[in-house]
Amino acid sequence: MTEPTSAHLSDYDVRREGWLALTERLGVSGAMRFLSQYDPGRSDYVEERKRLFAGLTLDEALRAIEARGDT
Repeated sequence: MTEPTSAHLSDYDVRREGWLALTERLGVSGAMRFLSQYDPGRSDYVEERKRLFAGLTLDEALRAIEARGDT
């Protein structure tokens, strides 16, 4: 049997498969420690992104990235 791909799984099935992967690799207590470190945050990224990149063109963003040497 082939392993399922996330494109064909429901949200519930993705969570179940994720939990199985975590517990198989880390054990139950390790999986719980991992999940306890997850913090979804409390900000609105869409609004923050609009504020951060207001007026910035794609060309300007690309030049800034190239100038940093991240490419």
